[in-house]
Amino acid sequence: MAHLSDSSFPDTPLPDVIPRLGALFEAAGFELSLVGGPVRDLFLGRVSPDLDFTTNARPDDIIKVVRGWCDTYWEIGREFGTIGMRKDGFQIEITTYRADAYDPDSRKPAVAFGERLEDDLFRRDFTMNAMALRLPQMELVDPFGGVRDLHAGQVRTPGAPSTSFSDDPLRMMRAARFASQLNVALAPEVFEAMKDMAERITIISAERVRDELVKLINGKAPADGIDLLVESGLADYVLPEVSALKLEIDEHHRHKDVYQHSLTVLRQACDQETGADGPVPGPDFVLRFAALMHDVGKPATRRFESTGSVSFLHHDVVGAKLAAKRMKALRFDNDTIKAVARLVELHMRFYGYGDAGWSDSAVRRYVNDAGPLLERLHRLTRSDVTTRNRRKAERLAFAYDDLEQRIAKLAEQEELASIRPDLDGSQIMALLGIGPGPVVGRAYRFLLEERMENGPADPQEAEAKLRTWWQDQPESSQAAAED
Repeated sequence: MAHLSDSSFPDTPLPDVIPRLGALFEAAGFELSLVGGPVRDLFLGRVSPDLDFTTNARPDDIIKVVRGWCDTYWEIGREFGTIGMRKDGFQIEITTYRADAYDPDSRKPAVAFGERLEDDLFRRDFTMNAMALRLPQMELVDPFGGVRDLHAGQVRTPGAPSTSFSDDPLRMMRAARFASQLNVALAPEVFEAMKDMAERITIISAERVRDELVKLINGKAPADGIDLLVESGLADYVLPEVSALKLEIDEHHRHKDVYQHSLTVLRQACDQETGADGPVPGPDFVLRFAALMHDVGKPATRRFESTGSVSFLHHDVVGAKLAAKRMKALRFDNDTIKAVARLVELHMRFYGYGDAGWSDSAVRRYVNDAGPLLERLHRLTRSDVTTRNRRKAERLAFAYDDLEQRIAKLAEQEELASIRPDLDGSQIMALLGIGPGPVVGRAYRFLLEERMENGPADPQEAEAKLRTWWQDQPESSQAAAED
């Protein structure tokens, strides 16, 4: 491990790979600096396994320097001046100094290489990310006060925030992410620029917005980041369904603040995640995003009843559709969309269990409908309890404990996670003397329903049920007539 010589730095040990790489570039006649997040992280007492460097060497020169030294390298980002590599377990990216030019109406910068480290730092998003460690001298380069802002706990931009956000509007979302992850505040001028320029986020591709949103949701304090998106107006364009949760509170306070409730559910869902060896290791985007979106159907379904109460009938079903629609617009993959939407749809299923109780068949359906999402559904349902009424909270917790115990008991008896009919498709066709077709599907669903309702049956009992069912089917009469 090397140590930093600059007195401005904390006494943080550095992996030897950093000074060794610096010495290689110096010997080849090029500048090299550790830059951005890895430098910021040194002040936070940590060393990232992902190391970013910047240099005046061009991509071809970078390859000449590192070839034979690194374990492997790749050129995927070559057109942007970036060469990636791996060395001693570290993921490394080295990028030529950039002096990008932005078209105000374009989603992407016109890549232009620069000549000076200071110019490269000026084009970066925030002052805390615009610091560099010049190698191999270990000299801190901080022209825009990144250390000052880190100590002050503020997110600032190297230049005017309006210029920075105009260059790359995604930086507005990134500002909210950094503020929430590092538990720091946005400088007043940064927040004002976000509010003034929120609409400009619409020129950013859905894929880039999605990736930044995932990073925010999977971060240390996602509810705080979402709150910044909503308060700045960015969520009006990125997650309008969440902004819409800020329902006007009626003068009689007949319903709770749905928006603040949703942020609380998100926080509690994060707390429900398990370690790496548990059933829902965190951060779990599906659980967290479902927690945020679970009530987005309420604005569209809110009704004030004659009794003075307020209802949100079927908000779970409506919310599932809204969540899926938003995720499709953000170009999420189908599996993630289906998982989040299913959790939103199922999040109300438990309520009523504590009052009326469920039959074994109802418990089976709950498990079957949740499928592989059951562990997440457990955690979402528990997170959805935000009442300040201690008795009510304890009653709901007790009821859900009871439900989980019943699920575990039935699972031991019946293998609930893989419920199937007592006869498979081949057995159905052989027993009824029919070939493949829709009738087999109907028979399969009938037997599955019987399995759900009454539990497992022995083969003879299942065959008898199937024959009785078959007698009432029109195809049975037709087959008898043909015989």
